[in-house]
Amino acid sequence: MLYHLGYTSTETRPFSGKELRALLESARSTNERLDVTGLLLHRQNSFFQVLEGNKDTVMDLYQKISLDHRHQRVELLIDGDIDEREFVDWRMGFVQLDDIDASQLPGFSNYLENYTEPRELFTELSKTQRLMVMFRNMV
Repeated sequence: MLYHLGYTSTETRPFSGKELRALLESARSTNERLDVTGLLLHRQNSFFQVLEGNKDTVMDLYQKISLDHRHQRVELLIDGDIDEREFVDWRMGFVQLDDIDASQLPGFSNYLENYTEPRELFTELSKTQRLMVMFRNMV
């Protein structure tokens, strides 16, 4: 059975574009090795991440992330068993960064830009997709 979780956190200090790229590359490498898929969003000083895979593996990753000194106020938003992956082709999908032109980076997706209709937010999107859209509009 597959499992997913989504959390939000706040930086303990601002990340540079270079540091964010290094974080993304590290996450992709780790996730490839562990057969984890997901999404990482960064906006201003906040992160939203979704991890999908084997439950023990995902929980171990989340535990390590929540202890990482670069994050604070780590808060679990969603978790549970899933029938299939939402981010099946994304070892760590990457949607937006503030201080670099993310569209020029490998793995960039405009995934969130496709959802603008309020009705669609409640009738067609999964819980994870609704949280991502709300995160996009927060700041």
